[in-house]
Amino acid sequence: MNELMSFWAQWLRPSAGLPTVQWALLLAAATVAGYLVQRYSGLPKVVGYTLVGTIVGLLGFSGAVWPLQGIGLYLVELGVAVVLFEAGGRIPLRWFRHNPMVLVQSIAESAFTYFAVYWVMLWLDVPPRAAGPLALVAMAASPAVLTRVVADTRAAGPVTDRAIVLATLSSLYALTLGSAHAELINRPAADWAGKVYPVLVVLGVSIAVGALLSLAMRLALRVMSPTSENTSILLLVLIAAGTAITAHMGGSAPLAALLGGMLLKQLHPRPWAWPRQFGTASSLLTMLMFVLVSTVAAQADWTAPVAGAVLALIVVRLLAKAVGVGVGNVGSGASWRQALWVSCAMTPMSAIALLVASQFVMASASTGHLIARIALPAILLMEVLGAVIATVAIYRAGESSKPWAPLTGLAGRTTHPEKEQP
Repeated sequence: MNELMSFWAQWLRPSAGLPTVQWALLLAAATVAGYLVQRYSGLPKVVGYTLVGTIVGLLGFSGAVWPLQGIGLYLVELGVAVVLFEAGGRIPLRWFRHNPMVLVQSIAESAFTYFAVYWVMLWLDVPPRAAGPLALVAMAASPAVLTRVVADTRAAGPVTDRAIVLATLSSLYALTLGSAHAELINRPAADWAGKVYPVLVVLGVSIAVGALLSLAMRLALRVMSPTSENTSILLLVLIAAGTAITAHMGGSAPLAALLGGMLLKQLHPRPWAWPRQFGTASSLLTMLMFVLVSTVAAQADWTAPVAGAVLALIVVRLLAKAVGVGVGNVGSGASWRQALWVSCAMTPMSAIALLVASQFVMASASTGHLIARIALPAILLMEVLGAVIATVAIYRAGESSKPWAPLTGLAGRTTHPEKEQP
């Protein structure tokens, strides 16, 4: 593939540069693949996006580098920040006051996942300095994949809502602890105060930026309509600026966006939805994020000795999340059947796990190599398989308003595919 790229460079000299042309064509291919996958299999579009990124990554596409850095890192952080801001805006904190077992369920599934993966990695002779970060990577579910699955299946109901909340909270834990742990690799601390300090820095900076973001949007909503495209543009540029500022100050940009969305929900509790323009821009960012994540993850060392550790991490993670959700289900108001589908819906891994892994690789090259050789294949596999499992869970829970069938060949169908919602 590198020879093909060099051949292009000899005669194609676009004003924006050859990488721009490559990414534009790659996103075009991903768009077509996502549409065809959903139309002919009923699976969410993210499966098609990931397959395209995987293919070009395995072919040696040089447009995405590992570890994430520069504009690639910024785009992934921005895509995750937009998704988490939307997810945070759906979480009313008073819900936890009326049903505190949801928060207990979240902590239980994250704790079970962390310790189960950590102990299994140690049992497989993975060094402790890599086992801990791998456990944090496994802890993170993917609200980005889950929200795309929900949008494509048009799902709504208690299982869908709880899965999104639990996935969002697990992302909060993983981003906070992952950023702090990566900072400790650079600056080892001998006492507990030194170990807690990085956590406080990450949380403090993220909370401050998130508060500013929510206050700015609250002031804007006093004079601007939530349905105006100018309001959605303002939100996007504020999130983009906050992403850059937070990363520069030592915080977590996705975490700041998540906290900003949650705070805005408290300041502006009335239901509101952003106009279609925001949805289109958000869809483009998330599609780019999925393609970039799969392209980078496909560049991992796919060797047989690592396969056992990757499969062990995936299986233990699935079981641990199911057990954690089940343990925390007592008194949470959900049935055991619903708890099973919630745990299945939380299986996807994607950009957040990749960001956590990338932080450790940047902090230490030697430890980062041990982490990446297991984390990258696991992330890639669970971005695809997790989306499929989450889709099955939503359909089995009976919360999708869309039948599981291709858009063509449905008996009695009267609508046209091109009129379907994206």
